[in-house]
Amino acid sequence: MSVESRVSSSQPKNQLPRVFGLFDVTSIVIGGIIGSGIFLVPYNIAQNIQSPLLMLAVWVVGGFLSFLGALSLAELGAAMPEAGGIYVYLREAYGSFISFLFGWTLFLVIDSGAIATLAVAFSTNFPSFMNMSPLVSKLVAVIFIIFLAAVNYFGARQGGNLQNLLTVIKIAGIAGICAAVFLSGKGNLSNFVTPGPGKFSFDLLSSFGVALIATFWAYKGWESASYSAGEVKNPEKNLPLGILIGLFGVIVIYLLANLAYLYVLPVSAMTASKDGVAANAMKIAIGPIGAYIISIIILFSVLGAANQNMLCSPRVYFAMARDKLFFKSIARVHPKYKTPYVSIIAISLWSIVLSLSGTFQQLFTYVIFGEWIFFGLTIAAVFILRRKRPDLPRPYKTWGYPFAPAIFILAALAISVNSLIKQFFSSMAGLGIILLGVPAYVYWKKREKG
Repeated sequence: MSVESRVSSSQPKNQLPRVFGLFDVTSIVIGGIIGSGIFLVPYNIAQNIQSPLLMLAVWVVGGFLSFLGALSLAELGAAMPEAGGIYVYLREAYGSFISFLFGWTLFLVIDSGAIATLAVAFSTNFPSFMNMSPLVSKLVAVIFIIFLAAVNYFGARQGGNLQNLLTVIKIAGIAGICAAVFLSGKGNLSNFVTPGPGKFSFDLLSSFGVALIATFWAYKGWESASYSAGEVKNPEKNLPLGILIGLFGVIVIYLLANLAYLYVLPVSAMTASKDGVAANAMKIAIGPIGAYIISIIILFSVLGAANQNMLCSPRVYFAMARDKLFFKSIARVHPKYKTPYVSIIAISLWSIVLSLSGTFQQLFTYVIFGEWIFFGLTIAAVFILRRKRPDLPRPYKTWGYPFAPAIFILAALAISVNSLIKQFFSSMAGLGIILLGVPAYVYWKKREKG
């Protein structure tokens, strides 16, 4: 039975309306990827690599590897433009067990952890404007999540409009930072090449790898547009185009931002910029007010990244529930607003719990480890489905096949193994949550048969 016929026979009459065009998909990708990473991660990279050329290379390689994944994801999305995205691709390639574990992990760790992490980042950055006690800071994080849940509850179009607005604001903000820095005349072109990369060594390669992992946090989010494929107009065209245009745009933005930072901050100054490379760069360019401007841009940027998760990830749990592999109520579509409103409420509540119980670094580790295991499996699905489902319509086929997906799979494996080695206990906690999905899967499969 084809994917289309099987899905159509199982879907209820109430469908999620197709309201997103190419601009919306591109905005979801750009606005979701650009969070706090581009403002904070350069410091972490500078701690590991003291050569500006290698620092820029890290951003290029991180973007390139992410782009290889997006090339393959675009094929899957164009072939199966359904609500749930990666969940659907894993289901068709490996069966319901693996796809359930992905949805389970997305709910408990990956996207809920991302929303919680961004909420914590938002509340952490807020003291730039006012003094807050730890209790008030946690309250700000909770309000942050509730606000996004409310917007997306009342319609996908409302969530999309907010995403478009925040994406425009953050792009304009980063463009403003670059313009202010380059026009200040306070930089030095020698910062782009000094000090040099030095001789190759395994220590240098190891440091490059550690820095590369940091960029993957900054590039996270290119996959999420696939979750909302069931609400994209002309998805065979708009979904792959939006993913690829959006990610390419982010790579360009990130490189320009890092060039701006390096123009006014030599690497030695970056390693001392614990409070933020972007903030220090703006202080040099326009004075103390620059730090406040950066804080405002970060707030909007983090809000947009979290909104992408709130807009997209509930569609995965919605798809799981329609397959009878999650709570039945999560498959409900709001009769008026046409949103998976129970799913939105569920992910919001769990994200609030995580925001109140974990630190930024702990949540960050959980997200990266759990995510890249399934990223590798998803891109491997391109190989599997070409053999298993040669009849599946493919309006777009992966550029660079089979090399592009193969390289990405190897990178995903390396990242997962490195996370397990470097952050063993935190990564094992994430793995434990994945394995908790096994008895949960058995429970829902029994209910499905019953």
